[in-house]
Amino acid sequence: MHFRLIDRVIERTESRAVATKLVSMSEEYLQDHFPTFPVLPGVFMIEALVQTARELDQPGIDRLVLGRVRALKYGSFVRPGDVMTTEITLVKGLDDGGLDVKGKATVRPASGEAEEAVACSGRFTLRPLRLSVATPIGGVKIHSEAAASR
Repeated sequence: MHFRLIDRVIERTESRAVATKLVSMSEEYLQDHFPTFPVLPGVFMIEALVQTARELDQPGIDRLVLGRVRALKYGSFVRPGDVMTTEITLVKGLDDGGLDVKGKATVRPASGEAEEAVACSGRFTLRPLRLSVATPIGGVKIHSEAAASR
């Protein structure tokens, strides 16, 4: 399943990307997380940071996936009506074509009564997507377009 958790990219350079997400009560996952106190799941905050990192203007880099998360800290809840801003800063490019980045998600409450707060922050490694070629029973290899293009 592929879904986009960021609504709009505000800034995109080689070393920095910023995006926003308006959290809406109509989003299906909020119905269960949690019924009486709906909040954006923490793993979706991480996914929004990963999607923002993919927006870095890095020539020659194909699809990147999350490789590792370090020093992750959660802060404020993100509720329906809130605007979450995700900010990624490139730390360094990696030898395998991946990226080492720092990320921060901040939340601006819908009420406007509270100041912007950090929802989560941490350091992430994104690595190139690696698809393996399966060998089913009988030893006949199945080739995919992704594997054939290597």
